[in-house]
Amino acid sequence: MSGITRRTALRVALASLLCVFPGLVSSGQAPGPGSAAAKQADEAFRAGYEAANAGDLERARSSFAEVVRLEPKVPEGHAALGSVLLNLSRPQEAAAELKRGLALKPADRDMKMNLALAEARSGHSSEAARLFQELTAQNSALPPEVEIGYAQVLTEKGQRAVALDRLRVAVAAAPESAPLHDALGSLLAQEQRWTAAQPEFARAVELDPKMVAARLHLATVLMQLNQPVEAAATLEPAREQQPQNVDVLVELALSYAAQGSYEKALPLAQEAMRLAPESSAAADQTAIALQGLGREREATPLFARVVEAEPKNASALTNYALALVQQGRAKEAIPLYQRAVALTPNDPVVHEDFGVAYLQQSDLDDAIREFQAGLKLDNESQQLHYNLGLAYKLKDDPARAVPELELAARLDPTSPDPAYTLGVLYMQAGRFSDAEGQLRHMLELRPQNGDAWAVLGSVYKQDNKLPEAADALRHAIALLPNQPGPHITLASVLADQGEKTEAAAERKQAAELTRVAVNRQRATFATNTGNMLLAKGQVADAIDRYQEAVTSDPSYADAHVGLASALERQGRTEEAATERAKAVALAKPAE
Repeated sequence: MSGITRRTALRVALASLLCVFPGLVSSGQAPGPGSAAAKQADEAFRAGYEAANAGDLERARSSFAEVVRLEPKVPEGHAALGSVLLNLSRPQEAAAELKRGLALKPADRDMKMNLALAEARSGHSSEAARLFQELTAQNSALPPEVEIGYAQVLTEKGQRAVALDRLRVAVAAAPESAPLHDALGSLLAQEQRWTAAQPEFARAVELDPKMVAARLHLATVLMQLNQPVEAAATLEPAREQQPQNVDVLVELALSYAAQGSYEKALPLAQEAMRLAPESSAAADQTAIALQGLGREREATPLFARVVEAEPKNASALTNYALALVQQGRAKEAIPLYQRAVALTPNDPVVHEDFGVAYLQQSDLDDAIREFQAGLKLDNESQQLHYNLGLAYKLKDDPARAVPELELAARLDPTSPDPAYTLGVLYMQAGRFSDAEGQLRHMLELRPQNGDAWAVLGSVYKQDNKLPEAADALRHAIALLPNQPGPHITLASVLADQGEKTEAAAERKQAAELTRVAVNRQRATFATNTGNMLLAKGQVADAIDRYQEAVTSDPSYADAHVGLASALERQGRTEEAATERAKAVALAKPAE
């Protein structure tokens, strides 16, 4: 957040000048009445004043520069030119003109105020502070835009409390000033006093609905208060006002991503990247949206770019590492997590994600260490307790796994994962009744989980509840039609019930599915080998492997694709075309 809204009203320098410039000669500094220079300067000043009021600052600057050239000893010309330069974000040039004007008219309060603002924006905080102090010594009341500049200088000099006090007094004196409310909110936000900052920004937006900066500040605070819906509603009007404002697009994408609306966030972030290709913030939000949509491969290079530009961006490091883990690349993710933990050692989520990366690497001891570190920071985290329990289970330590999983289940009864894992552990421990309860609860939450139905069927069988076992296993088969395991278990259940014919049919089906699975496994291995041989230029050997794959499983499209490529390398185009046609036919969904 920028902190203080920087705004200078041209009226500070120009409002009082027209009364002087019916003729520059009235100042006593210009040549005698009727001189050509005085007339030209008078016309140039009026043209500059009209241009400034019309918002054409560059034309105003040119006109006032002509005034100064024609009448260099008239302070009002320097004042007007300095004011316009200040509004053109040329503070150093503005300061030079204003100093010339003040040398001619030292008591001019308006010029001194603009000079203080120019010095502040030039980075000359000490000189600006001196000028502001002189102004307040003369009269404590300053115009809102000048109070804001003074507050900025005080903040830069480490006197934020003084700045806050001055802004509060200024707001009380000018309660209808949107920039003052925005400036006060910005200082409060810098101290992370979000609830105090929010009403100030909201009041600024209410007073000036077109003040984009205030909308951005309010949205930032709403995000800190975990109100992304309200943040998006605040920013949408700003996007309509300034559709090419990169900051608005990025913050709006962030608010939609926080709601899980990644499909809305992505085009906003991509537009920000188009407008500002070098913007790390735009790249980061684009990557986050892609990651949320399950497009981790596309997100990865963007995260890498952000981390390269901002090596201490812990959030980007974590998201980058997570994208790698989601692609099964935990080994590459671990160094990134190490950097993120070093930057944010007190963030339990970083420890959690780091532990998951170790878990993917089957590094159970390090995974447990990270999960425990996370729980020291947040002992109420259901996910951390679950992950720790799972790590203990994988380590064959049910005595430690079960309490963690039970606690995870209590912390979030709507999560199916603890119930499923507990069901398996209870079954292995012979606690069939407990296992049945956990698995039934899991299936209430996820009735389409075929694996859970299969495990429940096994539990019922071991508990000698054969009708219930058969029913559960039939549910599993309906959901997992290509897996032989449920058929094998069901065959055993039916045999125990004396239904020998049905049991034989299930065993036959299981055998066929097993044969198909084995053949697909062989075809996959042979195809992968063929791919490696083809990459090395060993075309004849590759063809042998692809043909072996096709023989093992004629329905495996990848084998036909590989064989077609190899045949083309030998110039056997007709055979290659036949294989490609087979692959296309196999890839078509069944009608």
